[in-house]
Amino acid sequence: MRHRLSGRNLGRTSTHRMAMFANMTVSLLRHEQIITTLPKAKDLRFFAERMITLGKRGGLPGRRRAIAFLQDEPIVRKLFGPLAERYRERNGGYTRVLRAGFRHGDNAPLAVIELVDRDPAAKGAEDKARHAAEQEAAAAQ
Repeated sequence: MRHRLSGRNLGRTSTHRMAMFANMTVSLLRHEQIITTLPKAKDLRFFAERMITLGKRGGLPGRRRAIAFLQDEPIVRKLFGPLAERYRERNGGYTRVLRAGFRHGDNAPLAVIELVDRDPAAKGAEDKARHAAEQEAAAAQ
């Protein structure tokens, strides 16, 4: 019987699952939109919304809980700064899960999970900046 059990096992140990969701939450908050499988996206929603709620509440204990889970200082600053201000008036429902077809290799259902009212420029911004810096360094040589 599965009384009082929530979420899916996803074929992983609990520590692997928590690490995976922490990494996926960081990616979601950084890029504001990611593509993953549908079951992972549905379970990720809980973690992402909990982090945004911590950011909205503010305060040192919430910041410490976010750092302990996310393990990424710049993302925590973004969470407690621009994202908290963006969702100040919203009472939950910060993410949206959209079905995105099926993966070619194993026919797994894919989904796009994104932040509601996301910034379109945030997706891939770090990768573009890193690529531009590499191009500039190569041109300087």
